[in-house]
Amino acid sequence: MPKHRILIVDDEAAIRDMLSIALDAAGFNVLEAKDAQLAHASIIDNQPDLVLLDWMMPGTTGLELLRRLKRDELTAKIPIIMLTAKAEENSKIAGLDAGADDYIPKPFSPRELISRVNAVLRRIGREALQEPITIGELIFDPLGHRVSIAGETVNLAPTEYRLLQFFLTHQERVYSRGQILDYVWGGNVYLDERTVDVHIRRLRKAISVAGHENYVQTVRGAGYRFSAQLSNA
Repeated sequence: MPKHRILIVDDEAAIRDMLSIALDAAGFNVLEAKDAQLAHASIIDNQPDLVLLDWMMPGTTGLELLRRLKRDELTAKIPIIMLTAKAEENSKIAGLDAGADDYIPKPFSPRELISRVNAVLRRIGREALQEPITIGELIFDPLGHRVSIAGETVNLAPTEYRLLQFFLTHQERVYSRGQILDYVWGGNVYLDERTVDVHIRRLRKAISVAGHENYVQTVRGAGYRFSAQLSNA
């Protein structure tokens, strides 16, 4: 089985070296870039399986690069973990809203980093479905890795894709934020439960065609459910 290719983007050589050693020891192929411009070129040329992206860099910041990558169809589905000293909740929400798959505040241990990288890659590679699922005019095709509504392709980030897959295979039941984190992100990932709210909002926005966002329902005091029976419960 080929090794996963990980791109480290950080302007500090010492941090790149530390991450490179840890990732290499864990069996990954490692690429490095010291700024956003070199990182973007490496992403286009080398197509990494995952990017570890520092927030605070001279010139173009990691957050700006993240937004650029998510706007481009060629790079939008690459999973990205933000690495940053900005541990405030607003910064975390900004990173997740921009499309990050995970957010690791500095300082962190190499063991935690490897665990988080493996969790994201495991989620990306998980294939639990074979047959397309249809609800309303929405078609979820797991083999083609496509989602469409009324014949038009819906572009979903990897996390929103997995979240929709979870909901479609667990319809008509209420799940708490903690349960959704465990099912969609995995039990070894350390995220605030409000992360679920961020991705629910992004999923609803992505499928907001002909009222399909209303299938993702908030159940006050309990969590969320996906139901073809539109309800305000």
